[in-house]
Amino acid sequence: MNEVNRDTLMRMQAFEHVRRLSELHDHLTATELKPGFVFEGERIPLINPQRGIFKPQQMQFLLSIKTVFPKPGGKVWYDDQREVHRQVFEGDETIDYAFMGQDPGAADNRWLREAFENQIPIIYFLGIAPGRYQAILPAFISGWDSKTLKARVAFAILDHETMAPPATALERRYALRAVKQRLHQASFREAVITAYEGRCAISGLPEPLLLDAAHIMPDKDELLGQPMVRNGIPLSIGVGT
Repeated sequence: MNEVNRDTLMRMQAFEHVRRLSELHDHLTATELKPGFVFEGERIPLINPQRGIFKPQQMQFLLSIKTVFPKPGGKVWYDDQREVHRQVFEGDETIDYAFMGQDPGAADNRWLREAFENQIPIIYFLGIAPGRYQAILPAFISGWDSKTLKARVAFAILDHETMAPPATALERRYALRAVKQRLHQASFREAVITAYEGRCAISGLPEPLLLDAAHIMPDKDELLGQPMVRNGIPLSIGVGT
């Protein structure tokens, strides 16, 4: 088996593993991501806890990128930590992703360029709260600019038969709209539950995993803007049903 075919098989295994995790959990944390996945009896990491751009040593190409949601009062290392949610909601086709550091030739940034040049599907772990992520896949590096020190990221609709990048502007817009919907739902839940300190508004149950965020008034935000905490309350699953 040549290196490219092995990379593809390993990548598909990683995608399937993350897809299953996302079906089981509303969001992913270090608990789910740290174990990685198993390929031919070997454990392969999904992320580097210390860096946002990650290529396992067992793979030829980039596997994942990550944007951390900053903790309140914590240091923001890259502009896209502040801007990525706004970019997703206001964006048309793609979003920006900052290079690691100021050297376009650094290894992490070369991995972005190689993924761009070879149209490699990757996983984007998008922070929705401190330590919590939504996995968006497949994502593609659709541009790489050494002057602005940024890459562009486009999304595609998951197709288990092919992992092709979106071919047209219409496909990119459609896929980004699906990301907006997912991010809106996830961010609304996290913001409401955090505002109520992880307790059910009715029962007082202090278990965030058993809570969901309900709209007080119907959500009429056709543009899928930022979630409004004042229009939500956390309820234990099953309350009011």
